[in-house]
Amino acid sequence: MSTITTQDGTQIYYKDWGKGTPIVFSHGWPLTADSWESQMLFLASHGYRCIAHDRRGHGRSSQPWHGNDMDTYADDLATLINALDLHDAVLIGFSAGGGEVARYVGRHGTQRVSKIALVAAVTPHMLLTDANPDGIPMEVFDGNRKSALTDRSQFYLDIASGPFYGANRPGSNISKGMIYRFWQQGLMAGHKNVLDCIKAFSETDFSDDLAKFDVPTLIIHGDDDQIVPIKVSGLRAAKLVNDASLKIYPGAPHGLTDTHRDELNADLLDFIRS
Repeated sequence: MSTITTQDGTQIYYKDWGKGTPIVFSHGWPLTADSWESQMLFLASHGYRCIAHDRRGHGRSSQPWHGNDMDTYADDLATLINALDLHDAVLIGFSAGGGEVARYVGRHGTQRVSKIALVAAVTPHMLLTDANPDGIPMEVFDGNRKSALTDRSQFYLDIASGPFYGANRPGSNISKGMIYRFWQQGLMAGHKNVLDCIKAFSETDFSDDLAKFDVPTLIIHGDDDQIVPIKVSGLRAAKLVNDASLKIYPGAPHGLTDTHRDELNADLLDFIRS
């Protein structure tokens, strides 16, 4: 397997497909780089180098007890980009991975970055606070932690067979394979790591990071996202990023990288080529 080693000794697994302008993907919780396979295969087939890593504690990467926070995730991403000596990279972040990309820009700038796409991202801030009245109450995230501690295997099945792909909506035709793929990836992650990651993606405020974006940015979000509601995230992020382009997918759920694969692939290709 291809891996890099971070400053604290954590091994980060990554896959590296194709040749050309580098596109670096950051995945969501509790998934792995495999969640990007449709986009990677498509874009690599169109002449791009597609790179995706398993976040620390997820997938095939090490499961360290410490460092499961957005600052460290961003530094791990920087280590990967620097180790592969990438330049003019396109960064694409989904859900929690969108927060990772935003924090990367906040901590490391855009010297190696040409464009950014945030897909159903948790930016700018998920948690309900006085300054974020449209946010999600802490009780929701505490409930997620309780469910994960009680029976995380069933918890992942409930997410995938319910709100993540919109399988709880009338007329949904989400396959069992798609549901079990989410479940499989979730169970590859370290128990402590994914618990910590809930805090990282829900409580981190990325507003200042988004204000530092100075490259072309595309924000894509479904208007039926039950996990990261567009009102909390995509609509607000688009106002914080200078000259961002916002594309809303009508009826799309959170897991639109699978449910709206063809539309997303085409939009990403157009954005990268533009």
